[in-house]
Amino acid sequence: MTRLRELGRSGLQVAPVAFGGNVFGWSVDEKTAFALLDAFVEAGFNLVDTADVYPAWVPGNTGGESETMIGRWLQRSGKRDQVVLATKVGKWAERPGLSAGNIHAAAEDSLRRLQTDVIDLYQAHEDDASVPLEETLGAFARLVEAGKVRAIGASNYSATRLRDALKVSADYHLPRYESLQPEYNLYDRAGYEAELEPLAREQGLGVIGYYALASGFLSGKYRSADDAGKSGARGARVVARYLDARGLRILAALDDIAAAHRATPAQVALAWLIARPGITAPIVSATGVEQLHEVLAAARLALSAADIAQLDTASAGD
Repeated sequence: MTRLRELGRSGLQVAPVAFGGNVFGWSVDEKTAFALLDAFVEAGFNLVDTADVYPAWVPGNTGGESETMIGRWLQRSGKRDQVVLATKVGKWAERPGLSAGNIHAAAEDSLRRLQTDVIDLYQAHEDDASVPLEETLGAFARLVEAGKVRAIGASNYSATRLRDALKVSADYHLPRYESLQPEYNLYDRAGYEAELEPLAREQGLGVIGYYALASGFLSGKYRSADDAGKSGARGARVVARYLDARGLRILAALDDIAAAHRATPAQVALAWLIARPGITAPIVSATGVEQLHEVLAAARLALSAADIAQLDTASAGD
């Protein structure tokens, strides 16, 4: 049985790896999505993260496709009570921003697509400085009071704005952001660790980081510009961001530790995140059941203090 973790002070309990639904309607069709979600739940995991905008960037899509697929799976499988359902509002051109009116309209749309009467974790997808925090949090409060949302979270907030939001919640007796969704992985550390990590730990927030494998780089799939060139835009991102001396140093450490544990580099990279104090569940995606089982095995991989120190040293600096 996978050991569950508290998500902030929300009362929600989640397994230590979340499934990222951004692939549904993009690189994963509905039949495969259903197989992946079934396998995810059967393996003892429960947090499924999506957004209303997913995946509007795909030619022919408009947005909402991921939520719609998840909703159909929930109805067909009857597994709603086995899932902690997380979605987001604010980044979709059809429902932009965090005004009270937009949050309420977007929530109703998401509930309809997801075919459920409650969203377990409703997240502000990005900060909206044009709207007072008390208006945004007040809108979330009304959804909680109506029983349509259980807890709220923040994604892509700066530490300053997140701290301000937490103060508004306390001052106005409104629900607070119980979780944070930042970009965080063995390579991309500074943005989270410098200011967000201390705040999250001080305030007891759950943290569900995205890009846990750095666009696939930490799987060891890309070790040269030639490797990356086979993956189009994703490969170009890897070359631009990760294929440098530090990136190769991280891969070498992952290879070394993976060999010692008879694991894969991806499993080691995820196990490092899972072991990080304050991290609740890194978000991972998969396009096939075999790949999914590989990444979920990271939850059973216990790294030693020496392993973690080796990875910390290899990934130090920017």
